[in-house]
Amino acid sequence: MSKHPYESYQQNSVLSAGPEELVNLLYNRLLKDLKLAIYAIERKDTQNTHNSLIHAQDILVHLMSTLNTELDVGKSLLLMYDYMNRRLKEANIEKNTEIIQEVIGYVEEIKDAWGKASRAVKTGESVG
Repeated sequence: MSKHPYESYQQNSVLSAGPEELVNLLYNRLLKDLKLAIYAIERKDTQNTHNSLIHAQDILVHLMSTLNTELDVGKSLLLMYDYMNRRLKEANIEKNTEIIQEVIGYVEEIKDAWGKASRAVKTGESVG
């Protein structure tokens, strides 16, 4: 058990979340890591830049590993996650906030689409 109430809350959120919610939590953490990396670059903090970008890449790798690539949407997401992962490697080498902003835009779009699809599944609506 964590000594910090917020950490306990976060842990309970993850443990009680369904698959759709877990993916949303991953997107939220990915966005947080990317924003932390930008902040660290602006502060010339190379260690925290590196740590944030590596953690973001770890999340992308995890998301890639959970895809059903027998479906077209899974294949498309795999290509997109792979592209974002490569861009983050470049951003880490170059300490380039513009590349990170580009990836943030993609993640926000995918997160929005995921949220719409999740809500549609819950309510029985069609997506499209």
